[in-house]
This record gives sequence, structure tokens and C-alpha cells, in this order.
Amino acid sequence: MGVRTIGVVEPEPWTDASAVPGEPSPVAPTPAADVVADTHVVDDAGEAGAVQVVDARTGEIGPGAVLLLLDGPEDLDEDVDEELDADIDEDAAAAPHVEPHEEPPPVASAGFGQTLLNPAQQEVLALLGAKASERPEFDAELRHHLRGALEDGLAPLVELLPGDEQLFVSKYPLSQIHGCEDKFLADRAAPFAWNPSIVRGSVSHKAVELSLHWDTDPVPLELVDEAVARLTEGSGSLADWLQTSAAVDRAEVRAQANERVSKFLECFPPLKPSWRPVTESAVKVELFDRRIVLQGRVDLTLGHARGTTANKVLIDFKSGGFAPAHVDDLRFYALLEAVRIGTPPRMLATYYLDTGRPFPEAVTEGVLDAALHRTIDGATRMAHLLHGDVAPVRRSGSSCRWCPLLATCADGQAWIRRADDLDDVSDLDLDD
Repeated sequence: MGVRTIGVVEPEPWTDASAVPGEPSPVAPTPAADVVADTHVVDDAGEAGAVQVVDARTGEIGPGAVLLLLDGPEDLDEDVDEELDADIDEDAAAAPHVEPHEEPPPVASAGFGQTLLNPAQQEVLALLGAKASERPEFDAELRHHLRGALEDGLAPLVELLPGDEQLFVSKYPLSQIHGCEDKFLADRAAPFAWNPSIVRGSVSHKAVELSLHWDTDPVPLELVDEAVARLTEGSGSLADWLQTSAAVDRAEVRAQANERVSKFLECFPPLKPSWRPVTESAVKVELFDRRIVLQGRVDLTLGHARGTTANKVLIDFKSGGFAPAHVDDLRFYALLEAVRIGTPPRMLATYYLDTGRPFPEAVTEGVLDAALHRTIDGATRMAHLLHGDVAPVRRSGSSCRWCPLLATCADGQAWIRRADDLDDVSDLDLDD
């Protein structure tokens, strides 16, 4: 009997949506005792997420026809492999302040053939940089503690899973389960279908991947066209959609992806090879002989751990506005990274392309502990909803706008009316 997918919303792919650098993150760590917070938010299918291919038989995330995992050269000499943060600090210091109407002096900066960094790019450099004394050390036993805590918390679920079925846990179902459970079940039952809003995420991320290795100064639309061409040559369902969709749908994808790639190149600094940039970096934690699998893909990682000293930065790109679930998404990735290699990332940052601003958060043991409890609680609730006799909890919120149950959900309709009324009030000119 084949293995059936549990906890993955679509049967094939799924999509993984202003702080000032140097100041504390405006988002407080999620208390471990209150992990079921108001994190209801629609996933990036309507935003700028990258579609990830999930094996229809096993539910595992695969590379598919999306972004490739870009591993750096393993034999990179230590002297050539500059410290990420020291290198970034040099670039940030080299970027001068330019007064209005003053001719800006040239600034040396590797990548993309670009010689000047705009203020938004300088802000990113300031965010990513850290002195050696500011890089935290973690206990070498941390990975064993975290893995043991996961196993203790999730062990009861193994007996709940029938036969040889597996439970796959990723950021999207976790976000859903901590939001509206009715929507979680409804989305999981709905058949997956590609559309321009979803395809643009795959195209945008593929174009960003190509930009990291482009020999000349990249033109956004050229990157998008090349990304579409590469994805069209694939053999999966995304390639089928690109080959058979209407011309107007492909034009919509091209226009929307061009906007997102343009914003990335405008707001994010050129990435040097010495920073070890990796796009769509896969991370996975397998428990109980793969009966339970925690998995994800990070949009962009920079740097690498130095022994037990944290020096890696995890970055997720979003369009639209801030949502609490975006913070929890990256914390989940940090937890997986800590279990995988033993040293957590130094920093997490959600970067919003529409505003050109990052939301950073330093990784601490408290952040990891909050992510651990949220993961255990979410996975437990997921397993009981799918195989137990518990009733789903309905929670209204912003994701109601995209819920397949909206037509018959009075709570969701009422929430949308209240939200729209508040928007109308905020648009009024009170000076009239």
C-alpha cells in the first residue's frame, strides 16, 4: 500500500506574503505557553511566495521546476572565504551619504556591475552586518536538546497515524492550523490548480536565482523571460500550464514577475560570492524513522556557522504587508536549521518588496523554544483533526477573503464587513 500524504494542503505544489537596523524587532517572541496565536493569514499564493513541488505520493518537498539549491564550492579556501559580516560592514561603510543635487561619488561594490548602493540597499547591509563580538555562541548540545524535545512532544502522534502513513509538517499547514482549522481542512480537500497568481511566484524566484549568477548587469524582464523559458522546458505540471495557458495569462505572469524582480534588484544589494548566497535552501528534520517529517525551503540564506558561533542569516521575501505568521515561518526554519547542524542562524529577516523594508529578529534560545512549542502544538492538532475525533475550530481573519467556505460562513463574512468598514473610515478626509 502506498504512502498517503498528510498535512500538505495541495496534492502537488504549495507556496511558501519596519524595523530600523540596530533597534529591537517590533515583533515580540511568541510566548511558549500561548503558541496558538492569531496567525491566520493566507499563504503567498496571492503574494510573492515560491511554489514548491510536493510529491503526490509521499508529500515530500522536491526541487521540481522551481529554484535550484545552489551549493557553494566545497573546497573554498578559508582565506578567500571572507567573513560575511566583515565584508558587509566594509560595503556599508563605503556607501557615502549623498546630499540632494550632489553628484554621488562612485562606490565599489561587487555584483551586477553596479557601482552605487541606494539607501534601501545600504539599509540591508547595515541590517545584515554584525561585529564579531555581537555574534552569539550556542551550546554544542543544543541540537540534541531540541531534537529530544521534538521527539518527546510528537511521540504520541506516531500511534495515531494509521498504517504506514506519514505526517509532513511545513510552514503553510502550520500557519493554517494556528488560524482557522475549518479553512485548513477545506483547502486540503480542494484540488490544486495553477493560476497566474501562483505561477508568478515560481517565475519570480527562478529569475532571482538567475540574477545571482548573471554575467552582466541584469535586466529584470530578460531574467523573467529566461526563467519562463527554463520552467516551460520542464516536465511537471507547471511546464504543462506554461505550455497550454492562454496568452493573456502568460502576459499577466510576465508583468507581475517583472514587477517583483525589479523591486528585488532595486532594494536588495548585489550579493557577493563570499557571502555564500543560497536560494531555496532545503532543510528537513526526520523523526521516528520518517513517520514525521518537518521540512521547508528558505528563500535566501547568507553566511554560514563558525563552529558554535552563529553567523547565518535566513531571509524570506514577501509582497504585501506584515503578518505575524511571517515571523513564525522564519522561526520554524531556524528551529530546523538548529536541529540539522547544531548552530542556529544568527538572524531572521522578512523582507517586504513593496515597502523595501526588512523585519529583522535575532535568534535566541527563547525564539527557538517558542518555535518548538508552536510546531509541536500545530502538528498535534493537525494529526488529531485528520485522524482523531476532534471538531475543527473556526477563527475569522484576513484569510477569510480567500476561503472556499466564505459563501456559507457568517463569521467570515462579518469579519470582512468590519474590516472593510474600518478601511472606509481610514480613507475619510476628517478635515472636511
